[in-house]
Amino acid sequence: MNSPLGLLEIDRILGGAAPALPDRIVLGMPHLCLGGLSETWLLRECGHRHWFLLAQAAGRAVPDFRDAAGDPVYAAFVAVTVRHAQFDAAREHDELGLGSRLTRISRTRFMSVHRLAVRGRPVGEIVMTSVFVKRTQTGLNRSIARVDVSGLPPVEPAPELADHAATVAALRRGHWVEHLGFARANGAALDRLVIDPCPAQDFNGADFLYFSSFQAFVDRAEWAFLRPNPRATTRRRDIFYHGNIEPGDRVAIVLRPVRHGDGRLGHWCRVERENDAAPLADVFTVRHH
Repeated sequence: MNSPLGLLEIDRILGGAAPALPDRIVLGMPHLCLGGLSETWLLRECGHRHWFLLAQAAGRAVPDFRDAAGDPVYAAFVAVTVRHAQFDAAREHDELGLGSRLTRISRTRFMSVHRLAVRGRPVGEIVMTSVFVKRTQTGLNRSIARVDVSGLPPVEPAPELADHAATVAALRRGHWVEHLGFARANGAALDRLVIDPCPAQDFNGADFLYFSSFQAFVDRAEWAFLRPNPRATTRRRDIFYHGNIEPGDRVAIVLRPVRHGDGRLGHWCRVERENDAAPLADVFTVRHH
């Protein structure tokens, strides 16, 4: 694992070879939702920054990664965490500050941390973990496999990220007992909502179901199952990704334990492929409502 590199640090090291993305955004309708800052927009923005941080770390002007055969290689997220979130503090015309840093945490995994501020006040962090992947069969999303990419910084210690990295590994492998107050042994299904993802809305330019669509599907299911306050906002969300789908596949959002109290709503949802119940993601959510 190497020490985190900020946008300006990477730009300076590479002599300006890779452009830095702006660290301030004036908020308008594309960035907001009923409860404040739009989580769906924010995840997409931070995912874009993660992608460009990888390009900058590799000394590339744009994130165009390819294998030895010239086939495209993509950074696939294996986990995304939203923490310490106060998205309801954001309003139209506010200036959102983003400070983004990248760390290589293993031979194949990279982690970025995006710190958010509105009017100088911290309003949350987004932590994103990715691996490089490619399709082993053309056009088939179920055929993705990890690949190595050369030209990136070496792995060096990053103890401040060790606990989070260990949690990601445990949750993705199924080696966990409890997370955010939810016990794995108490994960019986309570309800189920089938969603038919739209290729024009839910897939990205690489033809994968976009990582932010998982979060959007869970919010849609929460509204259908639990009908919280319309202005409910996320305080914490952990998404652990297990797979992807093809255009035309349907997904099922399976509601597992739910927790209410102190103005908060928490739940664990499993996202599955509808036709065979193959796991696609586990999503743990804590919302203020």
